[in-house]
Amino acid sequence: METPENKPTPGAVERFNLWLSSSVTVRIFSITILVLLLMIPNAMIQDIIRERQFTSDTAIREVSAIWGHSQTVAGPVISIPYLTFTEDKDGERTYYKHWSHFLPEELNVDALVTSEKRERGIYEVIVYNSKMTVSGSFNRPNPIPLNIAPDQFLLKDAVLSMGIPDMRGINEKVNLNFNDTVAEFQPGIPTNEVFSEGISVRMPIGEGESFAFEIDLDLKGSQALSFIPLGRETQVNMNSDWPHPSFEGAFLPDAHDITETGFTATWKVLDLNRNFPQAWTGERSGMYESSFGFQLFMPNDHYQQSMRSAKYAIMFISLTFMVFFFMETVNKKRIHPIQYILVGLALSIFFVLILSLSEFIGFNAAYGVGALATTILITAYSSSILTSRKLTAFMAGLLTVMYGFIYTILQLEDTALLVGSIGLFIILAIVMIWSRKVDWYKGVNK
Repeated sequence: METPENKPTPGAVERFNLWLSSSVTVRIFSITILVLLLMIPNAMIQDIIRERQFTSDTAIREVSAIWGHSQTVAGPVISIPYLTFTEDKDGERTYYKHWSHFLPEELNVDALVTSEKRERGIYEVIVYNSKMTVSGSFNRPNPIPLNIAPDQFLLKDAVLSMGIPDMRGINEKVNLNFNDTVAEFQPGIPTNEVFSEGISVRMPIGEGESFAFEIDLDLKGSQALSFIPLGRETQVNMNSDWPHPSFEGAFLPDAHDITETGFTATWKVLDLNRNFPQAWTGERSGMYESSFGFQLFMPNDHYQQSMRSAKYAIMFISLTFMVFFFMETVNKKRIHPIQYILVGLALSIFFVLILSLSEFIGFNAAYGVGALATTILITAYSSSILTSRKLTAFMAGLLTVMYGFIYTILQLEDTALLVGSIGLFIILAIVMIWSRKVDWYKGVNK
């Protein structure tokens, strides 16, 4: 019988292997390396999310190309041609035609915007229909301040134009109600000095010093709807059933009310708030820089939420590995690096699950299904590793709390950073308190 006295002394290789398997420092270093290695598949998952997002954006562009792109309604503007001339030495004149442009004194827009959902394959695209009344008044165009000779000012050839970037969005014929007369707009504009695309109508100006106008416009588009404040005083009143507007542009609404069933918003802009005059000759740039309106914002769309959740992968994996490490250190349960890797891969596949499922059942349901499936898988696998119902139940509870915490953060918009930082601080505090039981030199309880 072999006794301790005659038991052979372990060799250097055996002692080194024993040190590797029992050293807390080596295990921590190994776990850290595994966490970093598992960031490689996570980076690949984020690439997949970006690829799916690009495909979704392509679907939006395709639908927009058919339905109508984002619209910026500009106008109306009165454009009146005038002549200049040069004389040669014989007194013969050569005439040149130019354009002068006049903006309304008052411009009021009342818009009703209704949203619609369109599908392109598995992708959902939000578009809109808008019915608006554009009304206001013009003063009689005066050529004198523009240094135009009255006898060269062709008032009878006046044209009223409106800028519409995507004319495919016009649903109905557009009429101008002007001084008790009705005229129908025609496609195209006589000059692109103000707008590059739009509609126009010949506008006979009478003898009055001012005149009112009204235009009914039925316009569809996608993604965004904006206006340009061309009036000396411009007021826009908008009513929509879209509950998630993102107001954008040079001016925010003076008043707005957002509810679960839609929003109302009102803008009031003066000519002093913009960088172009009420009348000018020739080309004028920079007008679209003063545009304002709203975007059909999709709050926390499932691609954005999937990407945000994937960024928490390192926390998912690190916390889970940390719990496994404490369990094997405190309770002397040996866990092989391969088992760490399998658990880490299960945690990584969770993000692929929520991405693929969310395209069909929405993010919330996909998150619930993915979290439940991953928790069951890791819990069942942990039961064979830990061989303890108590520790297995603890692991299941940890995963449930962790998935619930991340879900809460993902649902928040304005306070996500605050809640997330407080939650991580609490988690770190719990880990620090729990780790006091570990003798980091011996790897056993004190």
